[in-house]
Amino acid sequence: MLSPLIFWPCFTGLVILAIGLFTARRDLSAAQGIDKLIVLAPVFFAAPLALFGAEHLVAAKSISQGVPAWMPGHLFWAYFVGCCHIAAALSLVLGKYVRWSSTLMTVMFCLFVAMIHLPNVAANPHDRIIWAVAVRDLTFAAGACALASTQYAHGWKAPLLLARLYTASALIVFAIEHFLHPEFGPGVPLAKVTPDWFPLHSYLGYFAGAVLLIGGAAMLIEKGARPAAAWVGALFTVLTFALYLPIMTTATTVGALNEGQNYVADTLLYAGAVLLLAAAIPIAKTRQDRTATVRESVPLKASSC
Repeated sequence: MLSPLIFWPCFTGLVILAIGLFTARRDLSAAQGIDKLIVLAPVFFAAPLALFGAEHLVAAKSISQGVPAWMPGHLFWAYFVGCCHIAAALSLVLGKYVRWSSTLMTVMFCLFVAMIHLPNVAANPHDRIIWAVAVRDLTFAAGACALASTQYAHGWKAPLLLARLYTASALIVFAIEHFLHPEFGPGVPLAKVTPDWFPLHSYLGYFAGAVLLIGGAAMLIEKGARPAAAWVGALFTVLTFALYLPIMTTATTVGALNEGQNYVADTLLYAGAVLLLAAAIPIAKTRQDRTATVRESVPLKASSC
């Protein structure tokens, strides 16, 4: 039988994924092309969030060691964050209280960066992995912020702009990392090396780097930001299911399985964050659309006949 460390996180993530796919079925059916993937943004964000939430609950003692030393009640915070993850995941897939959950997720990921990752970066400024984790988690915050910006009557234009510019910059940084270290697994540039059995593994890092570089550069310009974010999200989605899921399923030890499921969840969560940004960016109107809008807004003059 699988270890609880593997079974319950995977089970929870799959349940949330199934609920999300069910609730999104009508929007998914109505969407066309790359918009079908954008529709799944909340689902892709929620499922790994639930997986990590369950992991917090079954491995609370281990995870509590990452809580800053100056904070009391380390074990409490591990359980509390796990429950918050699962609650936020349910909120996203059920479409309930999304304004609150997206806003609080933005705050939560920003606190993770400020209280855990930045001190780690300061203590190990030459460690590229620690930098990558900090940049990654702040992108999660940007995705949640983009979702939150759609939940208010007048929108959050400034936070959405900041989320877009930060995510674009993060993708360019990750692209440079891929060009410098192409042998490591694509997506978020962490410590796992792309296995030899994967087709064209020697070139995968360069390919991913090129997509991230082009996508990040395009996202700096408002007009091309939405499709660029959508295609970057597509890349992370493909990497999740074509690379990291097979790596996980071929693992033979609990430790390797746990590492594999974390890579699967991290990559899908990053896909969800970028796709949430794509979903929040207004669709650029064509010249014909703008002309039609102007004509509709100008009242017709009465005939003189």
